Amino acid sequence: MSPSITLTGTGLRCEIKPELGGCIAGLWLGDIPVLRSTPASALRSVRLAGCYPLVPFSNRVGHATLNWQGTSHPLVQNNEPELHALHGTGWQRPWQVLDQSEQLLMLACEHRPDASWPFAFDASQTLRINGNTLELTLSMTNQSATPAPAGIGWHPYFAKRPGSHIHFEAAGCWEMSDEKLPTHREPSRGLDTACTPLDVDHCFDGWGGLVELRDELLHTRITSSLTRLVVCTDSTRDFVAIEPVSHVNNAINLLQAGAGPADALGVRVLGPGESMSAHMGIQVELVQ
Repeated sequence: MSPSITLTGTGLRCEIKPELGGCIAGLWLGDIPVLRSTPASALRSVRLAGCYPLVPFSNRVGHATLNWQGTSHPLVQNNEPELHALHGTGWQRPWQVLDQSEQLLMLACEHRPDASWPFAFDASQTLRINGNTLELTLSMTNQSATPAPAGIGWHPYFAKRPGSHIHFEAAGCWEMSDEKLPTHREPSRGLDTACTPLDVDHCFDGWGGLVELRDELLHTRITSSLTRLVVCTDSTRDFVAIEPVSHVNNAINLLQAGAGPADALGVRVLGPGESMSAHMGIQVELVQ
């Protein structure tokens, strides 16, 4: 496996494993973990990483079947025993290093049609430490000869400590079935609550682009250009997954089922050669 890469800045240290899904193994402010963090040399599973990119879709495609323009495309069940396709393909593929410095890393990943996703695309991500902020950009370009559905996002796992408190504003929340698939949308103002007792695994829409996460050690601000947010934690987990994403869970199949218009579900259709991109920032400071 190729060596890991470390970015450093004003107190921040980020370790990345490009070959392991282009993932962030860990992010620390000094010696304090910001994300669920493992030294990159010790990380063996991307599912235990601190963060990984979501492309060309986030969350689940129900029952690993993509229904698109009258055609049913079977996908790989890539997180067995779960019956769905999960988090796209980028997190399970190696990424190539395009450029790097002490504070900057540029990665790329190329996908050709296969059983995991029937449309060709290229993806790139940039990670940069700027002062006390980790800045991330993720882009994808449709390389198919026909229009293709597309979605992007990130899956960061933030360390959950005693006293952790989450606050963000939203307009709606998608309720979930026992199969972890969205059923319907309810109005929601977001969350403003302690994390320890929180039991949630939902996608919020109408998100304002800012999450405040505080505990006795750190104040973390998560910002993004995306307007949907998946939040996942429960009392047994030592992390809070706070995931900026471009679309509702299972959005493409919901669109085909008539659950809402494409704009409301966040479904993007990229023409041949067309791209989409987004950014996320993780700003961290010590609690005084």
